[in-house]
Amino acid sequence: MLRTDFTDDAAWELMRAAIRKPVGEFRAYVDFVSDPEFDGVTADRLVSLVPKHPYRSFAFIIDKVALTHPEHPALAVDLQVEPGRAFRVIPSEMWSVENNLSLANMGFEEFADAVGSDGVFRGFS
Repeated sequence: MLRTDFTDDAAWELMRAAIRKPVGEFRAYVDFVSDPEFDGVTADRLVSLVPKHPYRSFAFIIDKVALTHPEHPALAVDLQVEPGRAFRVIPSEMWSVENNLSLANMGFEEFADAVGSDGVFRGFS
């Protein structure tokens, strides 16, 4: 979970709390990185910064949109199959994306193809 916008510390803390909040018996297992060196990093730039690794297939970005949008959708970024492909995911569905991608139960494209017309994943219907 890479922070790329440093304009609102309170919003960052709210997002961290929302992402950490369990949903039933599930929760997202993510690390939070908040380093001003990454200010303004985009999905495409992130792909070039992260070395290829067989167990690092995706990442999440907390950017200005995530911090300011009412639903706080983080940006999920594919690092392996279609590097740079991205979609947004609301905090209450972060566990689903993280858990399934980490365990390779589902592919990035399955979530990316299930977003709403606004590009945000809010769960499977």
